[in-house]
Amino acid sequence: MSKVAHYLQEHLVGEVMVSADARRYFATDDSILTVSPAVIVYPRSENDVRKVTRFTWQLAERGRVIPVTARGAGTDQGGAALGGGIILAFPAHMHRILELDQKSGVAVVEPGVNYGKLQQTLHTHERFLPPFPPGLEYSTIGGAVANNATGEKSVKYGSTRDFVKSLRVVLANGEVIETTRLNKRDLNKKLGLSTFEGEVYRAVDALVEENRAAIEKINLTVTKNSAGYFLEDIKRRDGSFDLTPLFVGSQGTLGVITEIVLDTEQFNPASTLLMASFDDLEKLQRAVLELRDLPEMPSAIEMVDGHLLEAVEKINVNLLKDVVTKPYPRALLFVEFDSPSERQQKKLAKKARKLLEHQATNVQIEIDPFKQTQLWKIRQASSTFISHSEGDARALPIIEDGVVPPERLREYIEGLYQLFERNHVQPAIWGHAGDGHLRTQPMLDLGQVGDRQRAFRLLEEYYDLVISLGGTTSGGNGDGRLRALYLEKLYGPEVYGLFTKVKQIFDPYGTLNPGVKVNANLDTVKQQLRSSYSMEHLYDHMPRS
Repeated sequence: MSKVAHYLQEHLVGEVMVSADARRYFATDDSILTVSPAVIVYPRSENDVRKVTRFTWQLAERGRVIPVTARGAGTDQGGAALGGGIILAFPAHMHRILELDQKSGVAVVEPGVNYGKLQQTLHTHERFLPPFPPGLEYSTIGGAVANNATGEKSVKYGSTRDFVKSLRVVLANGEVIETTRLNKRDLNKKLGLSTFEGEVYRAVDALVEENRAAIEKINLTVTKNSAGYFLEDIKRRDGSFDLTPLFVGSQGTLGVITEIVLDTEQFNPASTLLMASFDDLEKLQRAVLELRDLPEMPSAIEMVDGHLLEAVEKINVNLLKDVVTKPYPRALLFVEFDSPSERQQKKLAKKARKLLEHQATNVQIEIDPFKQTQLWKIRQASSTFISHSEGDARALPIIEDGVVPPERLREYIEGLYQLFERNHVQPAIWGHAGDGHLRTQPMLDLGQVGDRQRAFRLLEEYYDLVISLGGTTSGGNGDGRLRALYLEKLYGPEVYGLFTKVKQIFDPYGTLNPGVKVNANLDTVKQQLRSSYSMEHLYDHMPRS
């Protein structure tokens, strides 16, 4: 065991591990990258996290930088859960639901709590956390907050950031702060502190005040955005101030989150689901825009394209048997309503059906839970595609989180088809059509030099497409090492310069998850590319997308 590991184990309550198999396990997440850590720490408390960050701060002051990476279940697809120094693995011990107020629905949790476990607990109290990602059964709340995760319900309810009330965060030097919205008086108290916390508040306040025009440029005209640092809502016109929205989506690059306070929504298990078939992408886009203009937003507007259905049929001929019939349409749209009022739900579904019948070739409506499950099975067929292998070729999560304005949805889909054709990649598209947030994963073999080169060519062309359509490079999976490469292209040098200043304010020695969000380097990322890709650690649950 190294001197660093020996020192940490002497001072921590949690375990410290450096075994080769543990380091090999933590060297990968769900991304195509690999970075081997030096030490794995399983913190048992916030105090353990404080001691680790204080230790690395003191080493950095003497010129030795050891990165610290907070990690949940390792499901990040951009490489943000990887680090070459110390991995803080939260699910082992810091996985408790600390409090649940049954009246307000407010929950207090530790970052390592399993998202699905929390959701089940909330359901027993007729509550739920709406922006759950597809992989909620095998991901953590801490990871969702770190990435500002979104999912099928985000079209109505918003992103994770909209539900985080406050946080406890360990700063780079080991200090603990609690974030919440402060009035002018409380802000002035923070500005007067002589601690590192005071330095942070003074520097962020100055940065926001001096760069309001530049910060307004961050506000892209998309329905959701997890790219870069969220500076827009830190200081409001009434003078109130909150660092919480900045930490949400920061992927452990500004501090280590140790406690999360969450709002929740009333849960209604009785929903109405419509499925509509389209042979024209313009009509599909028109239907999506009209659905978004309904008096109440649907709780989901999801889609799959015909290419995905064809691919799934080849993989498993019986999976969709008697659920959807050939010839497959160009696209299937799934529209759900979950209004607490049964009358309102019926009224909205009737309006939705009427407008869909003007655009679609066929519309089906279901209120029976079993029949709804059968229809949702079509949307979830993407899991079969991303889990499939053809020899050593696998579906790779490299171009799967872009969001464009919904009124550019048709151009987005057509642009993706052209991208696939140019690069000789099997087309398949699915995702959150109501948000203009689509998923696709090209089938490539990372063991082949040609496919490795093609992967980076696809990255470049894909994000050029998304940005050209007024979109964002990340809708809910965060930047990580992969998408961070395109942040400056997305926002321009002025805004990107603000992001680097934010990072410098919170992490002057570069100990917190370096290479993620800012200062990503293409040559470094290429060196971190895996030689083969696997999702075998998710097969207990079936990977979701």
